[in-house]
Amino acid sequence: MKLVVQVRLFPDAGQEAALRNTLGLCNEAANLVSGEAYRGRVFGKQGLQRLTYGRLKAMGLSAQPAIHVARKVAGAYATLNANIRAGNLGKPGSKRRRKAEGKPIRFRRDASQPFDDRCLSWQMRSRTVSIWTTAGRQAGIRFGCSEQQYATLVAHRRGESDLVHRDGKWYLYATCDIPDVEVKEPDGFLGVDLGIANIATTNDGTRHCGKGLNRVRHRNQRLRAKLQRIGTKSAKRLLKARRRKEARFAADTNHRIAKQIVTEAERTGCGIALENLTGIRDRVRLRRPQRVTLHTWAFHQLGQFIAYKATRAGLAPRSTSSTATRPRSSSRRRRRRRARTSDSAVGSPPSGSSSTRTSSTPCMWRFRR
Repeated sequence: MKLVVQVRLFPDAGQEAALRNTLGLCNEAANLVSGEAYRGRVFGKQGLQRLTYGRLKAMGLSAQPAIHVARKVAGAYATLNANIRAGNLGKPGSKRRRKAEGKPIRFRRDASQPFDDRCLSWQMRSRTVSIWTTAGRQAGIRFGCSEQQYATLVAHRRGESDLVHRDGKWYLYATCDIPDVEVKEPDGFLGVDLGIANIATTNDGTRHCGKGLNRVRHRNQRLRAKLQRIGTKSAKRLLKARRRKEARFAADTNHRIAKQIVTEAERTGCGIALENLTGIRDRVRLRRPQRVTLHTWAFHQLGQFIAYKATRAGLAPRSTSSTATRPRSSSRRRRRRRARTSDSAVGSPPSGSSSTRTSSTPCMWRFRR
């Protein structure tokens, strides 16, 4: 299993200038490669490398950075085509899809750039890195991380690392290859239902993040709507800052929920049956206030956190559909009525009903009549 460890870099003034110039040149080269790929309809890694390698070298890039620039562009087009095939950019002929298909991909001047072990070396004992730049090799750049992250880097770091410049700070995203843990045979399944009032509810009655979290979410929504109505430059600047703040808050909350669920499943020896929300925007109709609440939370991120934490613990995560054994409370009419009165979660079990964990099927909810 591969994990990403984020560490912060602390370059001095000269090193920071070299890193900034390197990112700028790499992304300028990426835009050149992207234009050639779009005009020639060449999107493969090897084809782009053969097409543009000489021009990238002439721009001042070394061999490995030039190859990584071509691969970065190929990966961006592969992601774009995957999103188009999955319908994430709308139906054929839609405005959003035509906009994405009608021009080459552009890279920001400070977009991230991958480095392999030939261009980036780690000195773990001194907690420094040495990295290739357009101004020559920059050695002795200090990095900082937690002790747990440091132990993971020392034991499992393998492969590429991405150089990231965000909000005036420098980071390295290091790839760590964690050995797989033998999956234990589960003694039943712990069902996890995802909802609106409570982000996650397990079938043993535990509810994760209810009114307290919703107050923060509603306050953020009101403040975001207010800033969007104002529309000035300072309001847009505040919106950009709040976007990062809300994303960090959601990621931290999802990490804590996932850790609690996996810990409980590990204690009881159960696997985890997680509700599959794929296509929920197409198959579920909600009132306008509920749409905002549902669509602004990172449920997919929560599922990923639960999956990788369960895999590291040797558990068996599994996705299920809540429509397979739908409880009586999840009917559309009852859901709307409960939403008007108490803003309850979609698909959550009714109060007072008893639920049991079964080993024969990983269904989300099973009610006694």
